[in-house]
Amino acid sequence: MTDRCADLGERELVRRITEILGIWEKDDCAVVEDGDRYLVWTTDILHRRADFPEIATGWQIGWMAVAVNLSDVAAMGAVPLGLLIAAGIPPETQVAFAEEIFRGMNDCALGYGTRILGGDLDSFDELTLSGTALGWVEKDLILRRRGARPGDLLCTTGTLGSAGAGLRAALEAEGRGDGSVDDPDLQALTRRLLLPSPRMEEGRALALSGGVTSMMDNSDGLALSLFDLSQAGGVGFLVQEEKIPIDPLVSKVAEDGDDALDLALYSGGDFELLFTLNPDRIDDAARGCDLAVIGTVLGEREISIDSGGPRRRLQPRGYQHMTRGEAGGGRDRR
Repeated sequence: MTDRCADLGERELVRRITEILGIWEKDDCAVVEDGDRYLVWTTDILHRRADFPEIATGWQIGWMAVAVNLSDVAAMGAVPLGLLIAAGIPPETQVAFAEEIFRGMNDCALGYGTRILGGDLDSFDELTLSGTALGWVEKDLILRRRGARPGDLLCTTGTLGSAGAGLRAALEAEGRGDGSVDDPDLQALTRRLLLPSPRMEEGRALALSGGVTSMMDNSDGLALSLFDLSQAGGVGFLVQEEKIPIDPLVSKVAEDGDDALDLALYSGGDFELLFTLNPDRIDDAARGCDLAVIGTVLGEREISIDSGGPRRRLQPRGYQHMTRGEAGGGRDRR
């Protein structure tokens, strides 16, 4: 029986495709030499049903379409040069709603020091937005997923779990039928979900610090990102549970502490930077941005968490396209 893409899951399908294409580096961006620097290119596609809760406005949808691409540029330590946008818009879409989408795109691009250079527009049965971002980085400063060494520190920017908690709050509002989130704390969580902040300044500062050995964004969740870094670098990680910076507002929707930890580990959408750091350069990195040390790099390819008792293995769960149901680690963002 022939496998379906849904049976394979996103990562296995990507593995097979990159093998066909002869692509061996699996970074957040593709890399092309350009004199004494690298150009970095990335693309991301978003769909109305899979990626945006019903409460999302047109402006928020446009913002997110740009932000997810800029986050990949940030993960390479690069400076953005511009974006191209391809938009498939259903013919019945209200013109005002479509205009708001592009205003959101433009505001996000300008807010992070770049702009939308052009693109393509077509009719499609589901709102579909595909962005392509271009950036540049000096050859000696580029940050890749490979490069972590045993003894390095495992670090993250920002706090974790808020986007997953925001999604839960949004879905609960939809389930009630009113579609509104009135509590100010829950509104703050849904903003983290709908208005991700690509860590452009932080990514650049970490590159300039000279201490980072590998980096990626954690858009698919902390746990899956650790497995991606492990595969790229041939290393493992020991995570200290007590050091994971869980957003305090997550407790507003989490059932208990274990549920809050699961949101931090396995829900996607935070768009923070996950990186490894030479311990001798932590002061240099910390001067560049706020960071949290959450663990260490191991020589063996094992990913475990220390919760104060026996270590337990982390599972490769998180947000994946092409996967159905929680058993596969995927979820519909709606």
